[in-house]
Amino acid sequence: MKPAPHTFSRRAIIKAAAATTVLGNSMLQQLSAAGKKLPASLKGKVNHSVCRWCYQSIPLDDLCKAAKDIGITAIDLVGPDDWPVLRRYGLYASLSHGAGRGIEEGFNNPGLHDELVAGYAAMIPRVAAAGYSQLICFSGNRRGLDDEQGIKNCARGLKRLMKTAEQYGVTLVMELLNSKVDHPDYQCDTTEWGVALCNEVGSERFKLLYDIYHMQIMEGDVIATIRKYHRYIAHYHTGGVPGRNEIDETQELYYPAIMKAIVETGFTGFVAQEFIPQHPNPLTSLRQAIKICDVG
Repeated sequence: MKPAPHTFSRRAIIKAAAATTVLGNSMLQQLSAAGKKLPASLKGKVNHSVCRWCYQSIPLDDLCKAAKDIGITAIDLVGPDDWPVLRRYGLYASLSHGAGRGIEEGFNNPGLHDELVAGYAAMIPRVAAAGYSQLICFSGNRRGLDDEQGIKNCARGLKRLMKTAEQYGVTLVMELLNSKVDHPDYQCDTTEWGVALCNEVGSERFKLLYDIYHMQIMEGDVIATIRKYHRYIAHYHTGGVPGRNEIDETQELYYPAIMKAIVETGFTGFVAQEFIPQHPNPLTSLRQAIKICDVG
């Protein structure tokens, strides 16, 4: 059965708020433990992760077991309810969710600032207490708002959270999404807009999630953009273009070259697989994707 469309599944999962607090080890401790168990076939220059929502048909325990076997050290886009499962398998939460209203209603709406600030201010310490360091956020849809005002609005709300984020060592990561195919009207839809917002916020605890699939659709020129703006990027997502399916020879991007460019920037964060598998065995596609992206 073909998985549910990205625009539905992602929104439903990200909007789900979690309700438990979990204490954990530091990122360094968890990655060190996971790294000691990497398969000998992996080169070790890329920190591999996988987005949970793409494998909803697979119980999380089974996905974690498979991830460990493949050499993946983290699970992406998970909230507090899932953290205890990850810890059971020695896996890291590379990008957490659990605050905000989702993709369409974000920081570009000043009318939501009080609610968003309260939610993120409560979630940031929980992420830190669990030993994690990244929390996803979104600009929201334009709804007639021009880009310059959207940057000002987002920055005004985000600046209210930077002291807390800096105190707890948690980075708020805003995702770059395409507004042509998957997320019509979404405002943070180009790298330059996101970079302008980073400069306006002015904190190392606010950065971008560069989704390769989305940005290939919006602007192309992926490798040159990564080289130019890498210092603003805290996280990467993959996906085949067109269709957000496997990242193999069936699509237009050549991921070995993209991954090599990422490694050459000195990036030490996570690259998370976020494609919707079409193979009858989704884990076969996941294993292949890790092999493709594991450059030396």
